[in-house]
Amino acid sequence: MTDRDWYDDSDYESAVERAKRMTRVGWAAIVGATVLMVVAAITAVVVLFAAFLGMVYILTLSDR
Repeated sequence: MTDRDWYDDSDYESAVERAKRMTRVGWAAIVGATVLMVVAAITAVVVLFAAFLGMVYILTLSDR
């Protein structure tokens, strides 16, 4: 037989700790990806707005 008692829950506790750790890693990855997408969206809006202002400026200069 084994050296462990019948009420030894060390395997279960180890599995629970690994699952908690993986859950934290998963949520960190989700948050990181979300932040990157938000930053990319904000950057795209700023670039498009700058391009729009540049076009308006060029059209304003060509009307003179």
